[in-house]
Amino acid sequence: MAACNCPSLLDTMAPMERDLPQVYTITQLTRRIKGVLEAEIGSVWVAGEISNWTCAASGHAYFTLKDETSQLSTVMFKGRLDRLRFRPENGLEVLVLGNVSVYERRGAYQLIAEEMQPKGLGALQLAYEKLKKKLSEEGLFDPAHKKKLPLLPKRIGIVTSPTGAAIRDILHVLQRRFANVHVILYPARVQGEGAALEIAAGITFLDQYGVDVMIVGRGGGSLEDLWAFNEEVVARALFASQTPVISAVGHEIDYALSDFVADLRAPTPSAAAEIVVKEQHALAERVHQYRDRLERGIRHIFGQSRIRHAYARNARVFTQAEVLFREQRQTLDELRLRMERHTGDAMVRLRQRVERAQRLLGILSPQKRLEQQQYQLHALRNRFRQCALAFPDIMKNRYQAYPARLNALSPLAVLGRGYALAFRQSNNALLYNATQVSPGDAIRLWLATGEVGAEVTMVNEEGGICRYELK
Repeated sequence: MAACNCPSLLDTMAPMERDLPQVYTITQLTRRIKGVLEAEIGSVWVAGEISNWTCAASGHAYFTLKDETSQLSTVMFKGRLDRLRFRPENGLEVLVLGNVSVYERRGAYQLIAEEMQPKGLGALQLAYEKLKKKLSEEGLFDPAHKKKLPLLPKRIGIVTSPTGAAIRDILHVLQRRFANVHVILYPARVQGEGAALEIAAGITFLDQYGVDVMIVGRGGGSLEDLWAFNEEVVARALFASQTPVISAVGHEIDYALSDFVADLRAPTPSAAAEIVVKEQHALAERVHQYRDRLERGIRHIFGQSRIRHAYARNARVFTQAEVLFREQRQTLDELRLRMERHTGDAMVRLRQRVERAQRLLGILSPQKRLEQQQYQLHALRNRFRQCALAFPDIMKNRYQAYPARLNALSPLAVLGRGYALAFRQSNNALLYNATQVSPGDAIRLWLATGEVGAEVTMVNEEGGICRYELK
């Protein structure tokens, strides 16, 4: 077989394939765009206004950042959203740190938010104001819930850092003012992640343990350092405590939320220690003053009692008691005689009343009245029986005359005397006068016995019974 020198189909198609452009699938193109955006732009800060804020059941937030002319779809996943110190809402101007990426399913680019803070007002300040308003509306700041501090607490609970300056200042003041007081420290972090939970746990523990008063606080610092005392969990633990609590956050200018909820606010931990215990020397002086006042009061009461006793001892009731008794005996005898006399008269009057009542009872005796009523009843029964027997005869005599009277008034009796009733045959109308018929009309006459049909031959309106009526 001879070899063929013509070019093969593969050799012919190879240059054509090399000249064709590269073709992408939708997925390939989307992923390439996503890679370019993530590599070229990466992490950026974006300023805009929140709109279409939606929080899904999964906890992820989906919203749109917009300005005057454009908008950008944004998503913040639950882990990042839970770290925010304020609550995002529609219309809020924010600064968002995030990565530009592409959502491959829709082929739309979006911003995956990592951090967010309000534009203009700091996130911590905004969170502080919102939580303060919420707790105030719930009544956690109401003065009616404030508890009084004990005068001399035996056990003082302290919630603070065991290594901070606050505990040293408190212990120094307590040692100087009242050395024998019992102090119970609950060590807790006062700043950083998890500090608020430890502070709240310390408040709850000391409240259940049974201290007389509590100091919760720390030394001064920035707003971020003091933020644990602005957390809601701390505020609610303070409100739930049955033990009086002093909030001693060392920041004299600004107030922490714990200052509003606690029963008393102290500007510093040292001031809290001075408030919670009085100075021992001052208390001793006050006790001496009370003792002196008590002694003076007792001496005054005894002196007044002696004067009253001396006056009572010289009174007539003690010096002339026999004379007073003699007069009283005479008065008693007179009263006895008057009582006996009045008693005899009263007995006579009472006996007369009883006799009169007996006579009246005999006259108005129920037995007599019953006998009279029985007699009257018997008489009425006899009369009724007589009337019942005579009634049929009376009614018979009365009604025997009615048939004759009815017969005399009956129209049939009138017909028997020669009169007749005339009816018009066309409509059976009873004829009263001649104008109701005309010559040639058929009429029917009712007689005493039978009826007669006739035809009208003459009509005279001048005749009839009316011509014989008396004028």
